[in-house]
Amino acid sequence: MAAAPAVAQHDDHSTEVASGAESHDDHNSHEAHGDEGEYDPVGTVMHHIADANEFHVWKGVHIPLPVILYAPEHGWTTGLSSMFEHGHTAVDGYVLNHGRINRVADASFPKGEVHISHIAHKMVVTAEGDTTDAYFATYEGKDYALDAPSTLDGGMMGGGITSFYDFSITKNVFTMILAALLLIFIFNAVARGYKKNEGKAPSGIQSFFEVFFVFIRDEVSRPMIGEKHYERFQPFIMTLFFFIMFCNLMGLIPFFPGSANVTGNIAVTLTLAVFTFFVVNFNGKKDYWQHIFWMPGIPGWVKIILTPVEILGLFIRPFSLMVRLFANISAGHIIILSLIGLIFLFGENGTNTGGAAAGAVVGGLFTAFMNLIELLVALLQAFVFAILSASYIGAAVEEHHHDEAHAH
Repeated sequence: MAAAPAVAQHDDHSTEVASGAESHDDHNSHEAHGDEGEYDPVGTVMHHIADANEFHVWKGVHIPLPVILYAPEHGWTTGLSSMFEHGHTAVDGYVLNHGRINRVADASFPKGEVHISHIAHKMVVTAEGDTTDAYFATYEGKDYALDAPSTLDGGMMGGGITSFYDFSITKNVFTMILAALLLIFIFNAVARGYKKNEGKAPSGIQSFFEVFFVFIRDEVSRPMIGEKHYERFQPFIMTLFFFIMFCNLMGLIPFFPGSANVTGNIAVTLTLAVFTFFVVNFNGKKDYWQHIFWMPGIPGWVKIILTPVEILGLFIRPFSLMVRLFANISAGHIIILSLIGLIFLFGENGTNTGGAAAGAVVGGLFTAFMNLIELLVALLQAFVFAILSASYIGAAVEEHHHDEAHAH
């Protein structure tokens, strides 16, 4: 269990608003219900690339997703995200804040279903004197602070850990499950095709995916891992490639069940990188570890310098995998959404029809071009992740013959 956000709080549960900082009510209903308001390009883009507990289809139209929440002092809370009424209802202290579930940090907040006025966004003063963003649920005229989102540092560098566990099916989770089911269905169909057409030319869906199978085998696994070991790791490399590719392609679909920014979520790319890290190091041969901890044929004083670098490299390689995929996919989504936003910027929030038309033409053309580029990037990033993973595995399982080399 973790604490509430580190903000300056008083006994009446109010929070000290930063002096001179903007304090406004960023109503959840504006976005969820499509109420008219000034167009915020940065907020809109960041909202659309973030994960959410529901799919936003159109103005005021949402597709709810399953909610599975657990708090140690309260127990389980389950249902659909629609039970939060897009930020107007709190359930067991949980609220829907811009598509994501937050929990009221104050234990005195009533349990069960209660109506809240809105979700307020304010700049607050932390205990260290810094200003930071914070959100509050307004109930019966009183603001109740919400838990800060969990961060990877666990609170050591100013972040935090929420006071509950969220096992909900979010947009990203839904898309990953859908991608996995599609891959299982397709691979089963391809396997049946291979059995049916044994000794014959491939046909149907088998012939379409044959190109990918042969490409990954001949251009990735075999040259990077080696003839002796590549078949052992081929399933892992193929899984990485197709899973990333399917998630990327589904993210380019602008409507349900697509639009989720799966591989643009650093938690997803971190998990994929960790899988590669474990596969590489659990299969490392004696020579692999020797070249990391005490390289042969190198003066001792040089080894003292190189060994820490090599050890650090064990973690830098998966870190680079994680950041590369995350940054490239996120950047593509941000650019496309920014181009679409030109319509609203040129149209001056609906007051300039001519500007909106110009923005639609310029933004539409560039968006169509960027979508073609993103289609290439979706395939390319899957290939890059797969080939780099294969190269790391190849380095780990490669067998060096030092004695033979010296003999020659």
